[in-house]
Amino acid sequence: MTAFRTLDDADLSGKRVLVRVDLNVPTENGRVTDATRIERILPTIREIASKGGKVILLAHFGRPKGRDPKESLAPIASAVAEHLGKPVAFADDCIGASAKTAVDAMKAGDVLLLENTRFHKEEEKNDPDFVRALAANGDVYVNDAFSAAHRAHASTEGLARVLPAFAGRTMQQEIEALAKALEKPERPVLAVVGGAKVSTKLDLLGNLVKKVDVLVIGGGMANTFLAAQGKAVGKSLCEHDLLDTARAILKTAAEAGCTIMLPVDAVVASEFKAHAPSRTVSVDAVGPEDMILDIGPASMKAVSDKLASVKTLVWNGPFGAFELAPFDAGTVTVAKEAARLAKAGKLLAVAGGGDTVAALNHAGAADDFTYVSTAGGAFLEWLEGKALPGVDALRK
Repeated sequence: MTAFRTLDDADLSGKRVLVRVDLNVPTENGRVTDATRIERILPTIREIASKGGKVILLAHFGRPKGRDPKESLAPIASAVAEHLGKPVAFADDCIGASAKTAVDAMKAGDVLLLENTRFHKEEEKNDPDFVRALAANGDVYVNDAFSAAHRAHASTEGLARVLPAFAGRTMQQEIEALAKALEKPERPVLAVVGGAKVSTKLDLLGNLVKKVDVLVIGGGMANTFLAAQGKAVGKSLCEHDLLDTARAILKTAAEAGCTIMLPVDAVVASEFKAHAPSRTVSVDAVGPEDMILDIGPASMKAVSDKLASVKTLVWNGPFGAFELAPFDAGTVTVAKEAARLAKAGKLLAVAGGGDTVAALNHAGAADDFTYVSTAGGAFLEWLEGKALPGVDALRK
């Protein structure tokens, strides 16, 4: 990753290191219910501390409109301390006197969490005065929050313009994984794009058909493509106003030499609920009362067989209504096969997006993927080919 400045390039000893992290974690009654994002930032914190830096964590939490005790990061500090295995101090503001007092009290190797950056509206405006106020407490800036890198905010982009700036280890890992998957991939490359709607993934599909060799379309969005080919989809989720768009994507793919795979069979039911009576039909035999809720066994086999012939997989979105048994079978079957190939070193498998992470965890496949991104919007924008301000600011 020579194009980016990393911790390998940083002089950290005795320095006040402002570290932008993602602590926007799910909580219930003040307790963290999923610590994945906390665990991801621990290597960066530990490395800076071990090199004699003072670790000053910056993060946002929720979408507060001004100062709001319900959106305070105070409870998160104790969760970070628990996972880190050492004390984490907390300051009740990210700028001003309280932040300065807390920073001034630090010794080399100490860790401090500053209050929610979004308590100040200037954060999201990337206000220069606010950037300077944040920077006053640091000598060095490290960004370890890829998930917020698609936003040009004060703590994600502004600081990188006024302090020596470096990628943290999680940020570095993410950039390297995505570069291997899409920028300089080992071919052939297969992308799985699922989820409910074509409309939310138009940019993604438009970019991928020019970059990958095989594009597998699943989930509700596959129904729109099937309808665009003149097939009946019954009562299935389908964006009938986007049939021309779907045909245009199919045409662009053909011109780019990208093979598009759509389901050949489907599991249908007459109602959207767990364990609803269902049956498997050809995509040419979907009845007027049927809802397509998953791909069928022939489609699962076709995708699994195709995975064996490619070198790189990029995955975003499930194949069916994976939250409802038995309509999780398509996602689980293909995910397990991808995980098996990745674990055997036969496939570079990178996945991301909220539903995708949940689906791969549900399948018990996430741990064997080469890389699973916890960044929702930033992961999607990267796949769409868009520049990420927080990443671009770290380029050498």
